[in-house]
Amino acid sequence: MKAVVLTETGFEIGEAPKPTPTEDQVLVRAHAYALNRADLGVLSGGQHGSVGGPGTIPGMEWAGEVVEVGARVRGIKPGDRVMCSGTRGYAEYVVTDWGRVMPIPSASMTYEQATTLPISIITMHNALITAGEMRAGETVLIQGASSGVGLMAMQIAKVMGAKTVIGTSSNPGRLAQLNKYGADFAIDNSDPNWPALAAQANGGKGVDLIIDQLSGKFGTPNLEACAVLGRIVNVGRLAGRFAEFDFDLHAAKRIKYTGVTFRTRSIDEVREIASRAMGDLWPHIESGKLALPIDSTYSFDKIADAFAKMRGNQHFGKIVVSMN
Repeated sequence: MKAVVLTETGFEIGEAPKPTPTEDQVLVRAHAYALNRADLGVLSGGQHGSVGGPGTIPGMEWAGEVVEVGARVRGIKPGDRVMCSGTRGYAEYVVTDWGRVMPIPSASMTYEQATTLPISIITMHNALITAGEMRAGETVLIQGASSGVGLMAMQIAKVMGAKTVIGTSSNPGRLAQLNKYGADFAIDNSDPNWPALAAQANGGKGVDLIIDQLSGKFGTPNLEACAVLGRIVNVGRLAGRFAEFDFDLHAAKRIKYTGVTFRTRSIDEVREIASRAMGDLWPHIESGKLALPIDSTYSFDKIADAFAKMRGNQHFGKIVVSMN
């Protein structure tokens, strides 16, 4: 089968063996793929969980048609149109655990639209609701809101009852679009005064919950923006893994700071996360209320151009690759 295969110097589109599902897995013929920033690290020689190194197939998100299911899989059958997350996704045929397979909600939803959803839905429902303990009526700030998962986070916060949603970006063009995806306030986080502006959005008390995709230099300013007894969930480190951190401010405000990742979770934990997300959000997925913009679409043979687009960091929403 055709696949993206990592090499010593990068990657190539070559041939790889067609996978066989285990008793808990689903085999999908993929029609579309969504790029994620973690892919760039793997393509540059890094490791993301179990994925990395020459011979590996990267890719975390795809949509397609079920070809075969394992003996213990229930509720999924050959011919179903599905959207999936997992590993080794940039290939004609992909396997993943049944717990990471979601039905495509309507015949009118294309594979390209569907592939944008799985990771953002399960990641941000977990960050907001489970790890972040978000309650209806709270003020929520999404740090780095113009990414695909950031745009989904704002929408999930809204449908789950947040009173005020704040999105941040340093790009004026992206800031101007955040209100279309749930932001009541769009704040330029390159402005040194942004923590005060965020606090003012909640009557000066500060933000109840921050979902941080940036880290780095934003560590202490996040504390400044937070309310007493606020919560911060660390999802990503796009601005760096290391920086100064005001531990005294953290203690004074009694802020709960939680880190999350899927890399160290068991398959049972991932199944539970996906199940909870679907339980809360399925009506909004089905109605199309939770949706992401597609910035650009590339053919599979032009996937190198898609990666270059992501490295340029000028996109808004998801970059998609189509096998069709």
